[in-house]
Amino acid sequence: MSRYTGPKARVSRRLGTNIWGTKGETIALDKRPYPPGEHGRSRRRGSVSEYLMQLQEKQKARFSYGLTERQFRNLFAEASRRQGVTGENMLRYLELRLDNVIYRCGWGATRPQARQFVNHGHVNVNGRRVDIPSYRVRKGDVIELRTKVRDSAPVQWNLDVLDRTPPAWLEQGEEFQIIVRELPLREQIDIPVREQLIVELYSK
Repeated sequence: MSRYTGPKARVSRRLGTNIWGTKGETIALDKRPYPPGEHGRSRRRGSVSEYLMQLQEKQKARFSYGLTERQFRNLFAEASRRQGVTGENMLRYLELRLDNVIYRCGWGATRPQARQFVNHGHVNVNGRRVDIPSYRVRKGDVIELRTKVRDSAPVQWNLDVLDRTPPAWLEQGEEFQIIVRELPLREQIDIPVREQLIVELYSK
């Protein structure tokens, strides 16, 4: 399955949360806070099956971080092989993606925009250009925007208007430089996903 490029508001209404963080999704959720489709308004809220809840939680995480189904399944398989709680391992791996770090530190307004910065080669990791959005950063890594993109209108707008504070596991270094101080803990990951339901879904 290829990466989703369809209407964002439709997915957000289906899952009941703003997935990509855009203004259009917020407006759509406020105006029509029910699933899309001809029978979305009349669908009974209390008749949600256990499988549907598990599937929706998986879709929230997958769409939020921009993974295909195969990528997400492979990442879950890796998380289940590691020591520790599988659900927390999975979320930690998602947070450590390079495109997510660019989003978390406020250089990208959304994860898709942060992904584009990485794809276009605007990001260095430990002094070397990295253009793979799924690149997993490690403790001690130094991430910085390349000089040619620092004064661009999108970056300056994101810094001035969003004013997003990086999470505690990221440390502000020099200007346009972020250091991975430690691996993220579950309480430092604010994505509204119940990871245990995803574990139950893949454990069937």
